[in-house]
Amino acid sequence: MFEFMSFYKYILLCGVGVSNKVKTTIVIDRELWTRFKARILEEGLEEVSRVIEEIIREEVLEDYVVSAIRELMGKESLLEVKPVKPLIETDAGRAVREIRDERA
Repeated sequence: MFEFMSFYKYILLCGVGVSNKVKTTIVIDRELWTRFKARILEEGLEEVSRVIEEIIREEVLEDYVVSAIRELMGKESLLEVKPVKPLIETDAGRAVREIRDERA
């Protein structure tokens, strides 16, 4: 069974949320930056770096989740789901129309 604490510990070991910080420089459109900072202040947040870090974390979190799942599975690859063709011809639009007509 999947344990949340094991996953949480794995995420910490991967470096997510660890206070090992790096100072960096970015080049960004001035107006965009001004609007971003204004929105952060409107929301009552004062630490721009923390907000940007959270945005980046959300963007790459999927990679950590996949790694954690593979680790929990013993490095087995995840199952691949392949699409299949239906055995009989289907028409979702017609089926929805029939259901709606039955309600009327």
